[in-house]
Formats: sequence, structure tokens, C-alpha cells
Amino acid sequence: MRTKTSNIVKVLTVLFTFHLSLFTSTAQGWPQDYGGVMLQGFFWDSFNDTQWTRLEKQADDLATTFDLVWIPQSGNCSGASMGYDDQYWFNQNSSFGTEAELRSMINTFKAKGIGTIADVVINHRKNISNWVDFPKETYKGVTYEMTSTDICANDDGGATKIWARQNGYSLSSNNDTGTGWDGMRDLDHMSENVQNCVKAYLKFLLEDLGYVGFRYDMVKGYSASYTMMYNEDSKPQFSVGECWDSSNTIKNWIDGTGKTSAAFDFQFRYTVRNAINNGDWTYLSKQNEGNWPLVSNNISSGAYRQYAVTFVENHDTEKRANSYQDPIKQDTLAANAYLLAMHGTPCVFLTHWKAYKQEIANMVAVRKAVGITNTSAVENMASNKDYYAVQTTGKNGKLLCIVGTKAESYQPTSTEWKKVLSGYKFVYYVSGIEPESIVFPTFMPSTFEKYDITVHVNADKVGWSTVNFWTWGGDGSHAPKNDRWPGDKITTTTEVDGKKWYTQTYTINEDYDAVSFVFSTGSGSPQTVDVTNITTDKFFEVSTSKEGDKYQVIDVTSQYQSDILPGDANSDGKVDANDIVAIINYMMGNAPARFNAEAADKNGDSIINIADIIALFAMF
Repeated sequence: MRTKTSNIVKVLTVLFTFHLSLFTSTAQGWPQDYGGVMLQGFFWDSFNDTQWTRLEKQADDLATTFDLVWIPQSGNCSGASMGYDDQYWFNQNSSFGTEAELRSMINTFKAKGIGTIADVVINHRKNISNWVDFPKETYKGVTYEMTSTDICANDDGGATKIWARQNGYSLSSNNDTGTGWDGMRDLDHMSENVQNCVKAYLKFLLEDLGYVGFRYDMVKGYSASYTMMYNEDSKPQFSVGECWDSSNTIKNWIDGTGKTSAAFDFQFRYTVRNAINNGDWTYLSKQNEGNWPLVSNNISSGAYRQYAVTFVENHDTEKRANSYQDPIKQDTLAANAYLLAMHGTPCVFLTHWKAYKQEIANMVAVRKAVGITNTSAVENMASNKDYYAVQTTGKNGKLLCIVGTKAESYQPTSTEWKKVLSGYKFVYYVSGIEPESIVFPTFMPSTFEKYDITVHVNADKVGWSTVNFWTWGGDGSHAPKNDRWPGDKITTTTEVDGKKWYTQTYTINEDYDAVSFVFSTGSGSPQTVDVTNITTDKFFEVSTSKEGDKYQVIDVTSQYQSDILPGDANSDGKVDANDIVAIINYMMGNAPARFNAEAADKNGDSIINIADIIALFAMF
């Protein structure tokens, strides 16, 4: 026999279970007390460095330091692209590699304990053939296609609607729910069709490709409520939005997502930039342009530390070949030392990792040994123009970080502190743990030997009397000396077969390095198409054929290479084993193989005999 009380208990139990299920199924924006560190695994035009196959080969090194790696938008953009003009969502063959290579990298990362963060670009989308059409894609038997009515009514300041009416199309009746952008078509997230396409896409990224979370691009472009909708549907382990604005706007956006997403802490970055570029380290302890960083120890921002992904540089702020942007001009190592000592979840920039791999790995080793998390407490210890000292309390101990011009001059008074790391303008002390307990990773030094390439350009067919080289790519060292378009006016010329060739030499610094070009005349117009990822000597002719309004470029290297190959390929006055290797490579059209003469010449006397030649050919 059921009693009234037992029925009430049962009802309460059902209600409690229901509410508990709602709570546990809600997306987690960023885990509380999270101690991981993220790497931004790309920079602008990092088409070589960020190839999926290249990143996969670095998995062991990355796993020593990073828990998450954020990679570029991986969908097909129908051409060379960093991914922010996404066109296809279920076709994952991109400028960084094939879908098979992407899956292999993600799986390798997972096996090494690294989660992969997808760059999700859903504010806007690239069209196929006209201003308002999108691709049709089928995934698991379901066809997904956006139409013109999925474009915001006020897209491109009304210009899209005018074109649509003139060409027999209709747009959505809804205006944009966020900030407009006229680079591509802004999607109407009020549209049920857009929502269904996005939801399917996000589940594909997580459940099929194996990503663990999202970095949402340009989230100010649509209401934060849609980020909450998409996160609650797909349930990523990690979600972070690019809400590029003041701290108050960022906090409001996080709240608008129902705290289902973290956000990048732009004010943290600005504070560090101001301290370094102004040579005044007190900026780290005071307000920046009226805004405290989300991870500041100011009491008003403490509740948001869990949702702050901190950084000191990214692909939009670095100095690029094509624009100066807003970079940190110096003291990169000190900037990272401060970043990795603070609470929040630090995101290290790939170019910084490449430049200071051992130092950054050591910093992260100290951070993790101390047990610093995204909610750890921090305390200002000292602040003046020459240095700033901050103490962070982790789960296992404390870290005292001093950064600045005179960082070494600050000495903690208590004997509890033990120095564990120091470098250019930074010092780390720890207490509560023994320095000997910290395991610092070690990396194998690169065995790559740098070499030079020379690029020759002939513009006779188009009648150019001057030629400019605009350069970028590779390891980031190939920006033109003149960093304003159209780059460097080339004055060095070489005559080959009666033709005038404009020439420039570049150094290939690593096995992933390369140089990309645009050639132009006059003040930069007319110009050629992009010529990308060059790693060997080249002869290019500017053709009269065009792609759109840009001249095509023809690679005629095979016709001219032998005409300039010197008898002494190494220019050292002797024809030796290295010269034979260089000649063979020229003949084969390969990059110069840089063998040590003693290794190639079996006699070790730099005199080539038949045995040496046989040995050299055996290398190929």
C-alpha cells in the first residue's frame, strides 16, 4: 500500500533526478581548476609549419608541454587559405593537408595526451559562384545546404540585398544579431536551417574527426545565446570565443553563453604589450585603458578566471609580412614567463614556442610542478618601472615570478624561496616543493644545415621595366625589407640567354622553411598571382595570361638552371664532394643536399675519385 508520503518522496526524487540530468548534460565552458596549457599551433601564412603531417611528427615534443593544440579551421576553402573564408564544412581537405592526414594527427595527439581544438568559423561563410549561393554537402545520408534566405537581411550594409533583388534572390527577413562584417556573407543564426547545419558540423568535428573542443571565431558577429545553443547541443570539453573587446564586453559575452564558453583575455595581452613596449613594468599591476584583465587579482574579476584563456600574441596581433599589426616588440621570453606564471589557461603562440622551445617547456614544467590552475590565487609582491613580482599559489606550492629589466635585482626575503629558472628579464622561484623534483624536458637539437636559394624573375613578356618582390611564409623571417606593399624593389639583375632576370637570394633556415612571392611593377600594380612555398633556386617568367586581373607566373627553371651552375658549386675554389652533390641535385631538380665533405668523400681528402662518385650516387 502506497502512502502519501512515499508518493511525495518519489515525485521529489524524479524532479531531483531530472534537474540533475539537466545540470550534468549542460556544456562545460572550461573546466574549473584546470591546469593545462594550450598551444596556438599556427601563425599567419604558416602553411609549411602547420601542415598536419609536420605537426604530427612533433607530437612527442609537444606532449612534454602542451595539453591542448588549437589548429586552423580545417575545412576546404577552395584555394590557399588560413581557413577564415570557410566554404565547405564536411570536406576537410585544406591548405594544411588532407582529411586523412588531419585524422591521423588528431589520433596521434590523442594517444600522446593532447587534445585538438578546432577553429570554428560560423559567423560568415564563403559563397560558391555568386554572392548568395553555398555548397550542398551530404553527411551520413543527410544533405546540408544553406540558401540565400540564410543570409542576414542587412548583410554588407544592405549591398547584398540590393544585389539579391536585382538577380532574383531573397535574403532572410532577420537582421544580424551581432556585429556585421562585409568580407563574406553573414549567416542568420535565427534560421532553423543554419542552426541545423551548424549543429551537424560541430558534432562531426567532435564525434567523427575527434576534436575535443572549439575556438569560436568572431563571436561578436552573432548573439552569445547561439554559442550556448551550439555548445549545449554538441557538448565540447572545451570552448573558447574570440570576443575581441573590453573586459566588460567579454564578461557579458561569457554570461550570454550561460558560461558554456571561456573567452580569450585580450586585456591581459594588452597589459603585457604595454609593459614591454613602454619599458614600464608597472603596467602589470595597474588598469589598462580602464579595463582589468579577466585574470587580474582585482576582486571584481575573480569569478571569471576559470573562463579566461590568456595569451601574449596571436595571428592577428603579430608582425606579419603584409602588415605591421600590433606586436610585442621585444622581451618575448619575459612575456611568456609572466603568462605561464599566472592563473587562467595560458595559450602559447607557435612562433614563440619555435624560438624558445626549451625555455618555455621549462617554464611550463615549473607551473605544473607547483600545481597552478586557472583559478589559482595571485598576489602582487613588488611593482616598479624596472620589474614586477607576482606570487601564484598552486595545489602543491607557490611560484614567484619576477619580470623586467632588472628582474634579477629583486630578492625574496624569506628563505622558503628557491631559485629554479632565470633568463633574459625573468626569474622563477618556488616554495613548498623541491627544485630537484621538477622534471625538465630535453629536446634533440636540429641537424638541419641552412642553405641559400636564388629566385630569378623575367618580365619581358609583360613589358615591366621594374620588378618588386613581396615575400612571406616559411619560418616567418622572409618579410620584405620594405614592409609596405609592394615590398622590395629589386635592383640586382643577371643576364642569362640574353634575358634580364631580377634576382634575390634567401636563406632556408629549417626543413619546414620556404618563401612565397607576389611579383609586381611600379607602385604595385599590375601584379602576379601568389607563388608559394619555394625552397630551391627558381627561374620564373611573368606570363601574359591572367587569373582574374593578376598575371600568371611560369616556372621555367629546367630551361635555365644549367646555364648558371658554376663548376665550383660551393664557391670555395675547389671542386670537391659537396660540389658533386650540388651538381647532382641541380640535375635532378631537387633542393641542394648539404652533405659534409668528409662524410661524402670516403678518403677525407676532398679529392674526388671513382669510389667517391659511386658513394655519392648511392645516396640518391
